[in-house]
Amino acid sequence: MTDASRPIVLITGSSGFLGQAIALGLKDRYRVIGLDVAQPRKPIEGMTTIEIDLTSDESVDESMAQVRAQAGDRIASVIHLAAYYDTTGEDNPKYDAVTVRGTRRLLKALKEFETEQFVFSSTLLVHAPSPEKGVRIDENSPLDPAWAYPRSKTETEALIARERGGIRTVTLRLAGVYDEDCRAAFIAQQIARIFERLPTAYLFAGDIKSGQPYLHKDDLVDAVVRTVDRRHELPEETVLLIGEEETPSYEEMQKRIGRLVHGEDWQTVVLPKNLTKLGAWLQTEVLEEDTDIKPWMIENSDDHYEIDVSRAKALLGWQPRHSLTGTLPEMIRRLKADPTDWYDKNKLESSVVAASEPEIDQAERRLQAPLERSEQEVEAAMERHRAWTLWAPLANVALGLWLVTSPLMLGLFDPVTAPVPPALGHEIAEPGLRNMRLGISEIVSGLLVMLFAFVGMSRRWRWVQWIAASIGIWVMFAPLVFWTTSAAAYGIDTLAGMLIVAFAVMVPPTPGVSRRALAADDDRPLGWSYSPSSFTQRIPIIALAFIGLFVSRYLAAFQMGHIDGLWDPFFGPGGAPVSNGSEAVVTSWVSKGFPIADAGLGAFAYALDILAGAIGDRRRWRTMPWMVFLFGLLIIPLGVVSVSFIIIQPPLIGALCTLCIIQAAVTAILIPYSIDEVLATLQYLWRAKKAGEPFWRTFWMGGPALSENQTPEPDLDRPVGIVLRDFVIGGVTFPWNLVASIILGALLMATPLVFGTQPPLYFSDHVVGCLVILVAVTALGEIVRAVRFLNVALGAWIAASPFMLDGASTAGTIAAVVIGLALIGLSLPRGVRSKEHYGGWDRGIV
Repeated sequence: MTDASRPIVLITGSSGFLGQAIALGLKDRYRVIGLDVAQPRKPIEGMTTIEIDLTSDESVDESMAQVRAQAGDRIASVIHLAAYYDTTGEDNPKYDAVTVRGTRRLLKALKEFETEQFVFSSTLLVHAPSPEKGVRIDENSPLDPAWAYPRSKTETEALIARERGGIRTVTLRLAGVYDEDCRAAFIAQQIARIFERLPTAYLFAGDIKSGQPYLHKDDLVDAVVRTVDRRHELPEETVLLIGEEETPSYEEMQKRIGRLVHGEDWQTVVLPKNLTKLGAWLQTEVLEEDTDIKPWMIENSDDHYEIDVSRAKALLGWQPRHSLTGTLPEMIRRLKADPTDWYDKNKLESSVVAASEPEIDQAERRLQAPLERSEQEVEAAMERHRAWTLWAPLANVALGLWLVTSPLMLGLFDPVTAPVPPALGHEIAEPGLRNMRLGISEIVSGLLVMLFAFVGMSRRWRWVQWIAASIGIWVMFAPLVFWTTSAAAYGIDTLAGMLIVAFAVMVPPTPGVSRRALAADDDRPLGWSYSPSSFTQRIPIIALAFIGLFVSRYLAAFQMGHIDGLWDPFFGPGGAPVSNGSEAVVTSWVSKGFPIADAGLGAFAYALDILAGAIGDRRRWRTMPWMVFLFGLLIIPLGVVSVSFIIIQPPLIGALCTLCIIQAAVTAILIPYSIDEVLATLQYLWRAKKAGEPFWRTFWMGGPALSENQTPEPDLDRPVGIVLRDFVIGGVTFPWNLVASIILGALLMATPLVFGTQPPLYFSDHVVGCLVILVAVTALGEIVRAVRFLNVALGAWIAASPFMLDGASTAGTIAAVVIGLALIGLSLPRGVRSKEHYGGWDRGIV
């Protein structure tokens, strides 16, 4: 039979899973034309697909005109699969627009053709459940759809009966369809919960003995093919239940899945429906978390269906050849063989299993084979990079020469004749001796930088560039150690030291990174949707660190006697013999407790932040784990220390420092922006060790990519608007409740001005306000969103503190109770999740 002489079959929804399967079953004896909103990802040979939008009269008319042009006026059968579906259980206008009115448009258009048969894909859920276990329902059983999807099917069935005209109709009330990859949404979710050992996998609301029948994809295809083949023999209006007569209960499925996945009989606890509904409501409405268990599912969890398919057997000669319980072992086998592929096929989030045991086993096998690039290819690429950047060590030679000559040009060996402030009152050497010691240090440092820069140009001795970098770090630090009186020397050494580090280990190929680590370009950790080491992630951190550096250098200049005063527009000295709060704080007994200028120490830390943030490429979470750890250790403890310094100022120093608050704000903001890279590195080290890579070698020298066939995405080479957006929201989100918590923390710090609060209650408000802000700002980092729960305890203390401490006014007492309770409430919702994923850490974002 030629294509032209074959009967025409139209399939709506032909690009989907079921549409493609049915088309394959029909294409040998029929000419199949697909109708769908989009072309299939993998077109079937010999089948054409015409795009159609069932919500548009114009689109339906245009598409059917194309059908007429291609196939003529005679249509043997129309398999109508297209419909709207979601699992929310809520009414959606699309049910009416697509399923009901879309079917009306299609039927109207089909009346212009010689249409022999119209097959409508309905659901067995249009029926009321079985009245009791052991009693089967059939096509004449009562209709009672319980939620939006089956209601839309019921309405459409009635519409077809009214408006079919002379077209023969067959309504197939289908059980849930599955295949060896599962594909049945509720079964897939049940399997996934057990596979991941989620808490909800152990819980059920309703009758655990209830269940529903299912239908294998191949049995569905067989039923549809038989329906088309017998289109002239079937009654004018035919309704058929299509499914397996086996109905495994939820309890039975739990135990079978538990045995197949984990080798254990899965224990399931039955909860009262009201308690489960409350838990679901709290999870979705209060905590704003996503869950695959919806309220309508809880309400209908007692529903039990057993079906009688004798009519399908009689009219079609059809009966199921598969069973869900018989196919379940193959489903689980495929899940275990490739979890991410299985999750993708079932439209589940594959990132949560991207680092599961089977995936790590696959990675281990891949790592035993030749990597993407050989060591020789990597070495050749590094040699080309080195040849292009030989100017960098030569630049360090020039900087070394500058260091050797700068003490003479800056007068570090000249007598100090002008009066010099006594630098915080520390007992230190006289000014001339301090400068001379720095001058000697610079000459020695310059000679060593020149030596190691020259030696490091050799391929064999590239590692000594780390020594040159270490000397650069000393050059940055030396002016603080020697308490130089020369502001010029301090400023130049800070710049020269940072440049030495950059030219030694950042511009040329970074020494010490293993060839295995550089053998692939994969830049996203397993299960992550982005690279936490991309420059769009790091540039905001570096920019903020520069702000912190400038503020700290300004404070350090006063502490070291390079300037006569500090600017502070808000705070007074609080009794100290200085001009303002900033001067009072940086000359306090706390600052004097450090052997060097503590603001200078902060500036040094910010400079290290900048260097540690800039080094390495977007793979550095796996190529330089030790550097990422150093970066995290510089930022996170520094943030905590800076905030702690703000905390102690009113109660221990008696003054506040505006510049110190700016500095603390900068360091606190750095925490959420940097913490995702640290987590990615921790995950990688753990997974690489499980995949057989030596831990310490991987920590110090990096390791190979564990992912498979990953293509790096663009970074800075994207539209400016997108890059700027990622600067702000890369790994960080701004839920309204956390922003409000930050505002409440700031209000607590201002209670003396706003509510007239006095010590000791004011001191408590100040300390707790700082902590509230630190917690809320940290929780802006999506992966540490759970940190916000610490504010629940802080809110409770705020509400109770006016009754336990002196210093409260009436307004202050009321405000404290309101602020405390508000903070507790604001700390419960998670906030809206971004679209990013974090390789199994998603479930920790609660």
